[in-house]
Amino acid sequence: MQVISTNIAQPTSFIWEGNEVITGIYKKPTDVTIHLGKEEVRGDEVSDRKVHGGEFKACYLFSANQYPFWRNLYPNLDWTYGMLGENLTVENLEEKELFVGDIYKLGSALVQITQPREPCFKFAYKFGSETVLQQFIDHGYSGMYVKVIEEGDVKKGDTLKLVEKANESISIFQLFELLYAENKNKEHINLMLKTDALPKDFKRRLKFFMR
Repeated sequence: MQVISTNIAQPTSFIWEGNEVITGIYKKPTDVTIHLGKEEVRGDEVSDRKVHGGEFKACYLFSANQYPFWRNLYPNLDWTYGMLGENLTVENLEEKELFVGDIYKLGSALVQITQPREPCFKFAYKFGSETVLQQFIDHGYSGMYVKVIEEGDVKKGDTLKLVEKANESISIFQLFELLYAENKNKEHINLMLKTDALPKDFKRRLKFFMR
């Protein structure tokens, strides 16, 4: 798994339902090394800290392998890496093989896999389609957020190297599927309630599914 693009956003605004919204989803490739901090990527716009940034969402990774799927659906968009809102575009990043709690060396940083990305109205606005939200859910390849255990720098060409495999966990693909499945896998929920790689508010949502 190799980083093929590092992406940073400047604040961008648009009008949504009569209100101005500021977002950091419009990320563009950069040729410079980026720094992964404990709660954000240095120099990257994080507009709504209720849903982006923070300890468990310090950096967002997306697979370069999924780009052909999205380009095929939306060929008229201006395609560059960072289009899916990711800080790091990674070749051969595989949601079915990365598990919640796995720890990786990434450049000079040490990161832990935490949770999938859930699409929102800003994503729909960027793609110019409400349909894209359900397409993203149905496709299942969400990319993933990481917690930064040790701060460090990442550049194009750096790789993800497994340091520690999580015990009794599920993959990012399975967790994303769990969030939207009509029939919830209770065994998977119980595993996620035990992990330290998810924030308390995320676990509260999972507990609700057990009712």
